[in-house]
Amino acid sequence: MAEELHCIGCGVLIQTKDKDGLGYTPKAALEKGLETGDVYCQRCFRLRHYNDIADVSLTDEDFLRLLHEVGESQALIVHVVDIFDFNGSVIPNLPRFVAGQDILLVGNKKDILPKSVKDAKIKHWLLERAKEEGLHPLDVVLTSAKNRQSIKEVIEAIDHYRKGRDVYIVGVTNVGKSTLINAIIQEVTGTKDVITTSRFPGTTLDKIEIPLDDGSYLYDTPGIIHRHQMAHYLEAKDLRLVSPQKEIKPKTYQLNSDQTLFLAGLARFDYIEGEKQGMTGYFENGLLIHRTKLEGADAFYDKHKGDLLSPPRANQLADFPPLVRHELTITAKSDVVFSGLGWIRVAKPGKIAAWAPAGVGVLLREAII
Repeated sequence: MAEELHCIGCGVLIQTKDKDGLGYTPKAALEKGLETGDVYCQRCFRLRHYNDIADVSLTDEDFLRLLHEVGESQALIVHVVDIFDFNGSVIPNLPRFVAGQDILLVGNKKDILPKSVKDAKIKHWLLERAKEEGLHPLDVVLTSAKNRQSIKEVIEAIDHYRKGRDVYIVGVTNVGKSTLINAIIQEVTGTKDVITTSRFPGTTLDKIEIPLDDGSYLYDTPGIIHRHQMAHYLEAKDLRLVSPQKEIKPKTYQLNSDQTLFLAGLARFDYIEGEKQGMTGYFENGLLIHRTKLEGADAFYDKHKGDLLSPPRANQLADFPPLVRHELTITAKSDVVFSGLGWIRVAKPGKIAAWAPAGVGVLLREAII
């Protein structure tokens, strides 16, 4: 029986017969890959060389199976979260699957936050938010996988806490998990970009085994699909707006009550009641923010979504979910979070309404900055 071959980019089983199926690669490409030792599926090849993405067909059952496997593994679990989008990057119901197991929390994309924010404060903040989600990590490590910041610290923490066991690295789609593993591999071996990475959700399709020196394995796993992530509602060319690639520059707006901020056409912030105050937005630097009066804001959105208020683009409007209103009362300095997009810091008491696409989370949390 022929040995099974797996794509080293995404972990999927390689096959040469079904052009539309997962793991397809032409026979000629497979033969070339076997000669060089670099066997990639056609999807990963296109993604790596042409930034081209194909739809994938992993189901919720696939991810539940993965979580059950992780939960039964007795391994060290490294949960990678996006500091910029913590609530949208925590795996839903993870505590139910991994109760009693050792978890190391890795906060990725620390380079996105303003440099004035100290690591110690972010660590404490992440630990508090994790506990609210029912997670009790052994430790918190901060990194920027893309810029290879603090990779040695991540490696040292994994080595310290795994105690000879296997390691499962888990996270939702688009959190930078595979980028982190590539950075670890490069740090240890000098080999670059082994695993396929992109800002597209769902790049890793099956778990990837990476052998460790003592006979244990480090496993890269498929990104768990978090249905409330804004990324699932955007075209590929707009994903940069929810995946900042460099330090965000906060923007402060002096708002009176009865004023509205539109966050492109993706979300909306109404200041309903309270004294005039500066409200600071933390979003990707290229996101259009438009201020207008609360009176008439509905009509303004209906008239301008798809052009002035874009994304969503005009060709997306038919499929883009309606904005849903969430009324919130602010009593202390808080962040109003639009899951997967960013947040607005409100310093003084007041009443606001936050609007986000149906299915995308809006929440109030203790201010991170």
